[in-house]
Amino acid sequence: MSSEKSSADDVRQVWDVVVVGAGPAGASAAYAAAVAGRRVLLLEKAELPRYKTCGGGIIGPSRDSLPPGFDLPLRDRVHAVTFSHNGRFARTRRSRHTLFGLINRPEFDQQLVEHAQKAGAELRTGVTVQRVEQHGSAVPDRRSVALVLQGGETVLARAVVGADGSASRIGAHVGVKVGQVDLGLEAEIPVPETVAEDWKGRVLIDWGPMPGSYGWVFPKGDTLTVGVISARGEGAATKRYLEEFIGRLGLAGFEPSISSGHLTRCRAEDSPLSRGRVLVCGDAAGLLEPWTREGISFALRSGRLAGEWAVRIAEAHDAVDTRRQALNYAFAVKAGLGVEMSVGKRLLTVFERRPGLFHAVLTGFRPAWKAFTDITRGSTTLAEIVRTHPMAHRALSALDRRQVSAGEQPAS
Repeated sequence: MSSEKSSADDVRQVWDVVVVGAGPAGASAAYAAAVAGRRVLLLEKAELPRYKTCGGGIIGPSRDSLPPGFDLPLRDRVHAVTFSHNGRFARTRRSRHTLFGLINRPEFDQQLVEHAQKAGAELRTGVTVQRVEQHGSAVPDRRSVALVLQGGETVLARAVVGADGSASRIGAHVGVKVGQVDLGLEAEIPVPETVAEDWKGRVLIDWGPMPGSYGWVFPKGDTLTVGVISARGEGAATKRYLEEFIGRLGLAGFEPSISSGHLTRCRAEDSPLSRGRVLVCGDAAGLLEPWTREGISFALRSGRLAGEWAVRIAEAHDAVDTRRQALNYAFAVKAGLGVEMSVGKRLLTVFERRPGLFHAVLTGFRPAWKAFTDITRGSTTLAEIVRTHPMAHRALSALDRRQVSAGEQPAS
């Protein structure tokens, strides 16, 4: 276990904010709390840097949520997108401007953690939190939370932020409820320079054979990140989709350097975001875009909010004030990310039934391509487009009505 600036006194001291998990959500929370001048401890069970199953696309909202002075370790800049429908009807759309950037998660996450450390947060790696206690003998007073670590050590905090991923132990303590679970499979495939050159600056998005599924190819220099995602419960079909997808692309002859899988969990609408002095954010809270399952921007944005409100909770002197601050955090998340998730859920429901329609619209209807480019660049959001563009609002409402008439419930 590595430790920076740790001492035997750490067991007895009470931190203002302890963040569990050093991914984008946790590092953002630690940075936000440390910038506010609070004593912050960031706990991570792995040693850093570590691999994470993730396409690594950095869209505008992610870029805009990074700490000041953050230099994105981009492996490529995307100017073109090839769309296909289960390997057919491929069409490439191009943009004069960069649509989004591509990163490798180990580098990106490490850099975020370093910014949190520069702001004053202390990092401990190789640390696993076994349980959270807000009452009982391990808790010295009503303003403290105890984190019991593997091995028996107890860490005390005025506020805790759970950012420990989709299988979150902190999320279980809070009572996070999940409304959608998907399985993502991914391969990192090193390719020769001639193949890499063909993909430079261009990604592929393939609408898949199972309802709600899609695949992607993201180029990162001499490696292609190739993945697929589909609803959990379709494991064999999802694996077959990935194998066929790689074969169609002519990449089956190259040996992946990494093959991995990951479950994404999307929160139910009534899922809690806090319990007492404990907040959750990012994957631990089930915060991601339901249609694309994009999670980095949700992690960065919810992490920053969690760090800011954890500071307020750390300063709260009683249960009433703690509850008020926790409710304010939940309101801030729901007013922004929650609205985006609601629209994304509606789009997923339509996409599950009519992937061909989505493909036709994105490749043949200029306003839809402009909306795609505006969203990826960060000049607007799905929710904003539906709210401000009458045509988009009418189209989504009409599709909702069609579902109702077919005996289905529109996604809330």
